[in-house]
Order: sequence, then structure tokens, then C-alpha cells
Amino acid sequence: MAENGAARIRLGMVGGGTGAFIGYVHRIAARLDGDYELVAGALSSRSDIARESGRNLGLADDRIYASYEEMARAEAARKDGIQAVSIVTPNHMHYGPAKAFLEAGIHVICDKPLTSTLEDARALAAIKPKKGAKFLLTHNYTGYPLVRQARELVRSGALGKIRVVQAEYPQDWLTNAVSSKQADWRTDPKRSGAGGAIGDIGTHAYNLLRFVTGLKTDSLSADLTSFVEGRKLDDNVHILLRLQGGAKGMLWASQVAVGCENGLQLRVYGEKAGLEWRQDNPNQMWFTEFGKPKQLLTRGGSITVDPAPSMNIRIPGGHPEGYLEAFATLYSQFAQVIRGEGKAVAGLLPSIEDGIEGMSFIAAAVKSSQGDGKWVKLSEV
Repeated sequence: MAENGAARIRLGMVGGGTGAFIGYVHRIAARLDGDYELVAGALSSRSDIARESGRNLGLADDRIYASYEEMARAEAARKDGIQAVSIVTPNHMHYGPAKAFLEAGIHVICDKPLTSTLEDARALAAIKPKKGAKFLLTHNYTGYPLVRQARELVRSGALGKIRVVQAEYPQDWLTNAVSSKQADWRTDPKRSGAGGAIGDIGTHAYNLLRFVTGLKTDSLSADLTSFVEGRKLDDNVHILLRLQGGAKGMLWASQVAVGCENGLQLRVYGEKAGLEWRQDNPNQMWFTEFGKPKQLLTRGGSITVDPAPSMNIRIPGGHPEGYLEAFATLYSQFAQVIRGEGKAVAGLLPSIEDGIEGMSFIAAAVKSSQGDGKWVKLSEV
């Protein structure tokens, strides 16, 4: 049973076999609040690795599959078949499994970005899921309590009309040419899509900006660069954004910023106040009203407006919550949606529509950069 006494949701997984980082993260997130039980998987495109990985996870032999197609057919036909599936494959393998399981009436939890191409993203949105199957895109940073608090501050009017937004996500792990399971597919256009750093981490920074401010993007001017010789996709991204209402934005994403481990951060400035949040210290956020001292807001501590709905604070203030808990928040709240109890989290969980906007963002940035930074409207890609 789950922590709230509800029956656990039977979960399958596509991808995420031995040695896969993000599959491990998703499995922890699914277990943390007790809402899911992993019972089936097509864990690798290699049958030997799929079999070994499934057995290591304690799956029954008849529920370890050689392909997602076989898994979707077999599980949909079982009385005790999976109710939801996690897709944790490289980008080019998101569309096929998502389509198969939605059409089989099985809820889908998919890692970001939505697909490897904008065309596939739009095709996925056009599917009519069987049995009302739902979809979750795991932009996990939207699950942090203080990110949701920042969103509530903006929505409450505490910052006034938004003027300037800055988002950045620097890393350094691709500073040199490296070959590894994680690096190889992220730098391969056939598996990653048209974007490198912009698709891998730039979409996270963009989604965070959009989630907190609620401001849609009118147009952008981008400069995408590949600094490492021979690399086929960008490893550094600079983007200017023109947002609705006249606000201006800047976004920087890099995987060659030496000394930066995982430096996602967001700064939002309005007519009355500003806020600053960093992922590497996610339990604190600075909030400053013009002409007044800076205030340090803490997760679970004193705040200036009522707590954001469904913040999912699990432990008392002063005990850090972070990356895995943020992922788990999305999983647990999607469980509420699956059970028909999701009204309280409406609008908080990333959707197919958010995924399409992320793919539009990538497509517009690539087009702009190819045109030497020419301004491109997202509505025109």
C-alpha cells in the first residue's frame, strides 16, 4: 500500500537498464512515497541486458520484455497489467513507446525533452489515448517546494509586473571530447535531435523560467556553439528572449563551463521585488522588495505569502530536500491524477503541451542560430 493507504499503481519501465543513470533516479522517485510498484520492464534494446537488468530488479521472467511493443501488447492484455509506464530512453526513443502505451490505455511518465523532433511532439499530442490515459513529462525541477513558492509569489503580485528574467544552467562534464554511455547519445543528432546542450539542460532552464513566471515567449535570438572540435551538437547556448507583456529574458546553458557542476538558477525581477533561486542550494531563496533588506526564505520556514499548493514538504525545515524528492513529488502527484484525485495539483504537472513548447523552443533556437541570431517567433516554427 502507498503511504496514504491507497493501492500501489503497477508500473513498467522502458529503458533504464544496468548502468543507466536516469532510470535509477526514476525508480527511486517512484518508490519514495510508496505510490508505485515496478512489475514489468523493457529495460534495454539488447535482450541480454534487458533480461539481466530485470532479474536484478526482481521482475518475474515473464514480465521482462525484449521490446516496448511486446510489453505494451502483453501488459494491456493482462488483468494485472501495468497501469503506468516510465520512459527513460534517449530522446529519439520517446515517441514510439509513448504512442504505443497511450494507445494501449496505459498512463505515461516520460523523461524530458518530449521527443527528438518537433514533428514527433505534435504527432504525440494528436493521439487520442485509450481509456483516458494521462501523460506526465518529468521536468523535475518544477517539483522543488521553493520553485513552487516562487511561482506563487509571482502569481500573488508580490513582485509586481515582471520586467527581467534570467535563467542559467552551466555544467562542465563535456569540456573535453569524452566517450561514455551518457555522453555518446547526448552528442549524437540521430539520438538527441537537433539540440545538444539546449535539449539536455537548456530545456530545463527554459521550463523553469516558464513555470515560475507564467510568461509565454514571443520570440528569441540564439547563439548555439560547439566548442569541442568534431562535436556535432551545441555545447554552449546564449539566448535572448522577448516575453509577453514586454518582459525581457536571458538564458545561458553550457556543458563546457569549467568549475560548474550543475548550476541551474533563476532570477526574476519585477516592478516591486525580485527573487533568486539556485538548484544547488534548493532549500533557500532570496526575496527582495525594492528599498527593503533582502529576505532569506527557507523551505518550510517563514514566508511572505501563503505556501504554494501541494508543495509536498516531507520533512521539517533545516533538513534538506532536493533532487530525488522533487522527482518523487511529480510521481506522487501524478499518482493522484491517475486515481482521479488530482484537482489540487492541476496546472502544476508538466504536460505534453509543455513538451511541445520545449521542442518549439529548441527548433526556434536552432533556426535563429543558423541565421546568425535572427529573431525567430516560437509561433512560426
